[in-house]
Amino acid sequence: MAAMTMIEKILARTGGKSSVRPGEIVECRPDMVVGLDLPISTDGGWYRPKKIFDPDRVALIFDHSVPAPSIKDATGMVEGRRFAKEFKLKHFFDVGQHGICHVILAENGLARPGELLVCADSHTCASGALNCAGRGAGLMDTLQAMTKGVIWYPVTPSVRYNFTGVMPPQVSGKDVFFHIAQEYGGHTNTSVEFGGPGLKDMPMSDRRTIATMCAEISAEFALFEYDQVTAEYLRDRLDRPPTPVAPDAGAEYLEVRTIDLAALEPYVVMPDAVPNNAKRISQFKEKVRIDQAFIGSCANGKIEDLRAAANIVRGRKVAPGVRLLITPGSQAVHIQAVQEGLVETLLKAGAVVTNSTCGACFGGHMGVLAAGEVCITASTRNFKGRMGSAEARIYMGSPATVAASALTGVITDPRTVCA
Repeated sequence: MAAMTMIEKILARTGGKSSVRPGEIVECRPDMVVGLDLPISTDGGWYRPKKIFDPDRVALIFDHSVPAPSIKDATGMVEGRRFAKEFKLKHFFDVGQHGICHVILAENGLARPGELLVCADSHTCASGALNCAGRGAGLMDTLQAMTKGVIWYPVTPSVRYNFTGVMPPQVSGKDVFFHIAQEYGGHTNTSVEFGGPGLKDMPMSDRRTIATMCAEISAEFALFEYDQVTAEYLRDRLDRPPTPVAPDAGAEYLEVRTIDLAALEPYVVMPDAVPNNAKRISQFKEKVRIDQAFIGSCANGKIEDLRAAANIVRGRKVAPGVRLLITPGSQAVHIQAVQEGLVETLLKAGAVVTNSTCGACFGGHMGVLAAGEVCITASTRNFKGRMGSAEARIYMGSPATVAASALTGVITDPRTVCA
């Protein structure tokens, strides 16, 4: 049997094959299918499936517009509750138990090592941090997977990233990803794999950020190796034993690249695009005044991100004219942030801490930008119109960089604020 990469092993198993190779198309049986909100039909109504393939392997999560900011969103949630009740879904996360879907999946052990997860959202690659294969499948393919229990994927070649060293203070997984995006650009029609000796010192929170952001370099799948950090994170979360995959010794890659984490520093991404559009912050010489600073999304709404922000703003005040918005990734994160006193610290600094939602990240609600405004964000995307007006400018940074910038009113190296 041919040596395989991690994604090849998962596609082979779920496709009922002994092995697969790049160039093949595999019809797979998913282990988990996730609906976020509900797909809208061409006539503006709501799809009403007549069946689902397995109520224990289908999840429904309200996340993009919570609480409902419009009648249409509220109507969608009514339909979603009907759907969950009709099919007796085991995994339904209504308002009050909700969160951003990729955060909910990780917290509740639904992104399982060695398994295949299907979701329409483009950042489904987030599950790769847990050694689970996920890829944004689009609404119709997700609907097919939900009803028929099948989905197809092309087998693409993989690029392997080996980490060495340890990240310096104020450098996070977001900066690691920005380094990859700047140095190597887009990864269209390619999957990515992460491992190496530096992985043992990389916290799960940073792995989750990196895996999530791989959507922004157009990677097909993004998978981290399973190790003790993964096992510890998943302890008491899984409802069945994990079945992790590891690459075979002779697995073939397009390229194997080594990244020395110790050599990295904070990055800033310029407006309108992510690949090949970042600068090391020591090389960022512009004095860019900001109107809004945002920390949240599936990439950076974790408790570790809120801690990073609170540690920087503690005892200080957000600059006049700047809005610092903080959105926890889930109800569980929000509760923990309250218990740790992070919410109080952030509020006293002048931040606004919102309900858990995708709202500000996709420009739907809870922080929409006006024409001419400048935002630095620790969310996922910065193309024109992403967070509101197409005439707004969106820079990207880590939670530490965003928090530091909120204090000074201009894009700022967090190492200078923490010195």
